[in-house]
Amino acid sequence: MAKAVSACILLSLFITTPVQAAKVLILGDSLGASYGMSEQVGWVALLQKKLPEHEFTNGSVSGETTAGGLRRLPALLDSVAPDLVVVELGGNDGLRGFPPTQLKNNLIQIITLAKNSGAKVLLTEIMVPPNYGPRYTQKFTQVYQEIAKDEEIALIPFFMQEIAPYPELMQRDGIHPNEKAQEKIATWMQPWIEKALTQ
Repeated sequence: MAKAVSACILLSLFITTPVQAAKVLILGDSLGASYGMSEQVGWVALLQKKLPEHEFTNGSVSGETTAGGLRRLPALLDSVAPDLVVVELGGNDGLRGFPPTQLKNNLIQIITLAKNSGAKVLLTEIMVPPNYGPRYTQKFTQVYQEIAKDEEIALIPFFMQEIAPYPELMQRDGIHPNEKAQEKIATWMQPWIEKALTQ
Protein backbone atom coordinates (compact mmCIF):
# COMPACT_ATOMS: atom_id res chain seq x y z
CA MET A 1 0.00 0.00 0.00
CA ALA A 2 2.80 2.38 0.93
CA LYS A 3 4.53 1.67 -2.37
CA ALA A 4 1.32 2.42 -4.27
CA VAL A 5 0.91 5.75 -2.46
CA SER A 6 4.54 6.71 -3.17
CA ALA A 7 4.09 5.84 -6.84
CA CYS A 8 0.98 8.02 -7.04
CA ILE A 9 2.81 10.95 -5.45
CA LEU A 10 5.74 10.61 -7.87
CA LEU A 11 3.34 10.38 -10.83
CA SER A 12 1.52 13.48 -9.63
CA LEU A 13 4.78 15.42 -9.35
CA PHE A 14 5.78 14.35 -12.85
CA ILE A 15 2.46 15.40 -14.36
CA THR A 16 2.38 18.79 -12.65
CA THR A 17 6.02 19.67 -13.36
CA PRO A 18 5.95 22.72 -15.65
CA VAL A 19 7.59 22.57 -19.06
CA GLN A 20 10.99 24.21 -18.92
CA ALA A 21 11.01 27.52 -20.75
CA ALA A 22 13.11 27.51 -23.90
CA LYS A 23 14.36 30.12 -26.33
CA VAL A 24 13.45 29.47 -29.96
CA LEU A 25 15.12 31.31 -32.85
CA ILE A 26 13.45 31.30 -36.26
CA LEU A 27 16.05 31.93 -38.96
CA GLY A 28 14.08 32.51 -42.13
CA ASP A 29 13.27 34.62 -45.14
CA SER A 30 10.09 36.45 -46.20
CA LEU A 31 7.95 33.40 -45.37
CA GLY A 32 9.04 33.76 -41.75
CA ALA A 33 9.20 37.56 -41.76
CA SER A 34 5.46 37.93 -42.47
CA TYR A 35 6.04 39.68 -45.79
CA GLY A 36 3.14 41.94 -46.75
CA MET A 37 1.64 42.11 -43.27
CA SER A 38 2.40 43.06 -39.70
CA GLU A 39 4.81 40.69 -37.95
CA GLN A 40 2.32 40.55 -35.07
CA VAL A 41 -0.11 38.50 -37.19
CA GLY A 42 2.54 36.21 -38.70
CA TRP A 43 2.95 32.55 -37.84
CA VAL A 44 5.96 33.12 -35.57
CA ALA A 45 3.95 35.55 -33.43
CA LEU A 46 1.06 33.08 -33.41
CA LEU A 47 3.40 30.33 -32.21
CA GLN A 48 4.42 32.59 -29.34
CA LYS A 49 0.74 32.80 -28.34
CA LYS A 50 0.25 29.06 -28.71
CA LEU A 51 3.38 28.28 -26.68
CA PRO A 52 3.60 31.17 -24.17
CA GLU A 53 5.90 29.21 -21.88
CA HIS A 54 8.65 29.58 -24.48
CA GLU A 55 10.35 32.66 -25.90
CA PHE A 56 10.37 33.09 -29.68
CA THR A 57 12.74 35.39 -31.54
CA ASN A 58 11.99 36.01 -35.20
CA GLY A 59 15.32 36.37 -36.96
CA SER A 60 13.74 36.24 -40.42
CA VAL A 61 14.48 38.82 -43.11
CA SER A 62 12.63 39.19 -46.41
CA GLY A 63 14.82 38.34 -49.38
CA GLU A 64 17.30 36.46 -47.22
CA THR A 65 19.48 33.75 -48.76
CA THR A 66 21.31 30.97 -46.96
CA ALA A 67 24.52 33.00 -47.34
CA GLY A 68 22.87 35.99 -45.66
CA GLY A 69 21.49 33.83 -42.87
CA LEU A 70 24.93 32.33 -42.33
CA ARG A 71 26.47 35.81 -42.01
CA ARG A 72 23.86 36.94 -39.49
CA LEU A 73 23.68 33.79 -37.41
CA PRO A 74 26.71 34.27 -35.11
CA ALA A 75 25.38 37.58 -33.80
CA LEU A 76 21.91 36.08 -33.33
CA LEU A 77 23.32 33.13 -31.42
CA ASP A 78 25.23 35.50 -29.15
CA SER A 79 22.26 37.78 -28.46
CA VAL A 80 19.48 35.18 -28.21
CA ALA A 81 21.34 32.10 -26.88
CA PRO A 82 18.62 29.84 -28.30
CA ASP A 83 17.81 26.33 -27.19
CA LEU A 84 16.33 25.61 -30.60
CA VAL A 85 17.04 27.07 -34.04
CA VAL A 86 14.45 26.58 -36.77
CA VAL A 87 16.07 27.10 -40.18
CA GLU A 88 13.64 28.23 -42.89
CA LEU A 89 15.98 29.32 -45.67
CA GLY A 90 16.72 28.46 -49.28
CA GLY A 91 13.75 29.82 -51.18
CA ASN A 92 15.65 32.86 -52.42
CA ASP A 93 18.64 30.71 -53.34
CA GLY A 94 16.33 28.70 -55.56
CA LEU A 95 14.57 31.70 -57.09
CA ARG A 96 17.99 33.09 -58.03
CA GLY A 97 19.10 29.78 -59.48
CA PHE A 98 22.02 29.31 -57.09
CA PRO A 99 23.76 25.91 -57.34
CA PRO A 100 22.37 23.23 -54.99
CA THR A 101 25.94 22.56 -53.84
CA GLN A 102 26.19 26.16 -52.59
CA LEU A 103 22.80 25.82 -50.87
CA LYS A 104 23.92 22.63 -49.15
CA ASN A 105 27.25 24.04 -48.01
CA ASN A 106 25.62 27.13 -46.48
CA LEU A 107 22.92 25.13 -44.70
CA ILE A 108 25.46 22.71 -43.24
CA GLN A 109 27.50 25.63 -41.91
CA ILE A 110 24.36 27.18 -40.38
CA ILE A 111 23.44 23.90 -38.71
CA THR A 112 27.00 23.37 -37.46
CA LEU A 113 27.14 26.85 -35.92
CA ALA A 114 23.80 26.32 -34.20
CA LYS A 115 24.79 22.91 -32.86
CA ASN A 116 28.15 24.19 -31.64
CA SER A 117 26.32 26.87 -29.66
CA GLY A 118 24.44 24.12 -27.83
CA ALA A 119 21.14 24.57 -29.67
CA LYS A 120 18.96 21.90 -31.21
CA VAL A 121 18.14 22.39 -34.89
CA LEU A 122 15.04 21.90 -37.01
CA LEU A 123 15.27 22.26 -40.79
CA THR A 124 12.28 23.31 -42.86
CA GLU A 125 12.08 21.77 -46.30
CA ILE A 126 11.97 24.28 -49.15
CA MET A 127 10.82 23.61 -52.70
CA VAL A 128 11.14 25.67 -55.87
CA PRO A 129 8.47 26.01 -58.58
CA PRO A 130 8.46 23.26 -61.25
CA ASN A 131 9.18 25.79 -64.01
CA TYR A 132 12.85 25.68 -62.92
CA GLY A 133 13.04 22.29 -64.58
CA PRO A 134 12.86 18.76 -63.14
CA ARG A 135 16.64 18.33 -62.81
CA TYR A 136 17.16 21.49 -60.76
CA THR A 137 14.03 21.07 -58.63
CA GLN A 138 14.93 17.47 -57.81
CA LYS A 139 18.51 18.33 -56.85
CA PHE A 140 17.25 21.27 -54.79
CA THR A 141 14.78 19.14 -52.82
CA GLN A 142 17.36 16.38 -52.31
CA VAL A 143 19.66 18.84 -50.54
CA TYR A 144 17.25 19.09 -47.60
CA GLN A 145 16.69 15.35 -47.41
CA GLU A 146 20.41 14.62 -47.50
CA ILE A 147 21.24 17.23 -44.86
CA ALA A 148 18.52 16.01 -42.50
CA LYS A 149 19.85 12.46 -42.79
CA ASP A 150 23.54 13.32 -42.54
CA GLU A 151 23.12 15.83 -39.70
CA GLU A 152 20.54 13.66 -37.91
CA ILE A 153 17.98 16.42 -37.55
CA ALA A 154 14.24 16.48 -38.20
CA LEU A 155 13.08 17.78 -41.58
CA ILE A 156 9.77 19.67 -41.45
CA PRO A 157 7.79 19.15 -44.69
CA PHE A 158 7.41 22.37 -46.68
CA PHE A 159 4.35 24.11 -45.26
CA MET A 160 3.64 25.97 -48.52
CA GLN A 161 2.47 22.68 -50.02
CA GLU A 162 -0.69 23.13 -47.97
CA ILE A 163 -1.00 26.84 -48.77
CA ALA A 164 0.08 27.57 -52.36
CA PRO A 165 -2.64 25.51 -54.11
CA TYR A 166 -5.34 27.72 -52.56
CA PRO A 167 -5.57 31.26 -54.01
CA GLU A 168 -7.60 32.45 -51.03
CA LEU A 169 -4.54 31.79 -48.82
CA MET A 170 -2.06 33.58 -51.08
CA GLN A 171 -1.11 37.19 -51.66
CA ARG A 172 -1.54 38.72 -55.11
CA ASP A 173 2.08 37.99 -56.02
CA GLY A 174 1.30 34.27 -55.95
CA ILE A 175 4.45 33.64 -53.90
CA HIS A 176 3.70 34.68 -50.33
CA PRO A 177 0.98 33.41 -47.98
CA ASN A 178 -1.55 35.97 -46.78
CA GLU A 179 -2.81 36.69 -43.28
CA LYS A 180 -5.44 33.95 -43.48
CA ALA A 181 -2.71 31.36 -44.00
CA GLN A 182 -0.67 32.27 -40.92
CA GLU A 183 -2.76 30.23 -38.47
CA LYS A 184 -2.42 27.17 -40.70
CA ILE A 185 1.35 27.57 -40.85
CA ALA A 186 1.59 28.01 -37.07
CA THR A 187 -0.51 24.87 -36.56
CA TRP A 188 1.75 23.02 -39.03
CA MET A 189 4.93 24.07 -37.23
CA GLN A 190 3.78 23.71 -33.62
CA PRO A 191 4.05 19.92 -33.12
CA TRP A 192 7.53 19.82 -34.67
CA ILE A 193 8.76 22.53 -32.31
CA GLU A 194 7.09 20.97 -29.28
CA LYS A 195 8.64 17.58 -30.06
CA ALA A 196 12.11 19.08 -30.54
CA LEU A 197 11.89 20.88 -27.20
CA THR A 198 10.90 17.75 -25.30
CA GLN A 199 13.54 15.43 -26.74
